[in-house]
Amino acid sequence: MKVLVTGGSGYIGSHTCVQLLQQGHEVVILDNLCNSKRSVLPVIERLGGKEATFIEGDIRNEALMTEILHDHAIEAVIHFAGLKAVGESVAKPLEYYDNNVTGTLKLVSAMRAAGVKNFIFSSSATVYGDQPKIPYVESFPTGTPQSPYGKSKLMVEQILTDLQKAQPEWSIALLRYFNPVGAHPSGDMGEDPQGIPNNLMPYIAQVAVGRRESLAIFGNDYPTEDGTGVRDYIHVMDLADGHVAAMEKTG
Repeated sequence: MKVLVTGGSGYIGSHTCVQLLQQGHEVVILDNLCNSKRSVLPVIERLGGKEATFIEGDIRNEALMTEILHDHAIEAVIHFAGLKAVGESVAKPLEYYDNNVTGTLKLVSAMRAAGVKNFIFSSSATVYGDQPKIPYVESFPTGTPQSPYGKSKLMVEQILTDLQKAQPEWSIALLRYFNPVGAHPSGDMGEDPQGIPNNLMPYIAQVAVGRRESLAIFGNDYPTEDGTGVRDYIHVMDLADGHVAAMEKTG
């Protein structure tokens, strides 16, 4: 299958591209490189065993999206591209709504024009808001996310749900997950964010290799064994496999 992966040079996207290539799919990567590096591309191809096409661009460029979908005869889109820092989204809400919501609208509009109707959206468990019970399960209703990041994910989910109801020929998967961690088994590819990490695990890794002096742990009165906070994690390879499986199911 010919697959467009938006944000394909980012953390989750790059691991998903490797899995797609290993399974014989043809991959076109679109990324504006705002939080990733071009240097990951040869690593993706080496680990995937095949070449991938890379295009530097922005999902908000609808004309470019339409051109890519047509020129590469794309059959499915896996959509990772977007801003993802919860704290930053509180300080920059307009940027998050513009990138995450407007960008997805532009992408889906281009897909409609190109006749591409298989779509996998990388969403987030933040769409559940605060639920009274744990662990969270898929049958829980969506709640009220606290950050513009979470709200942007929920808005996109609602848009895609309305689209599929209006046009049942669309095949859309919404994947909600918690904090991805880990690296490719080769050790050659993992999470290496630009600037200060927004997640705990890359921060720990940077301290371990000497790129940062220390790690501060905040809070000592949580209802846990040692009073510190507890987070939910999913390994990035499991997450990548989940996106590929969802694509093959929708396709």
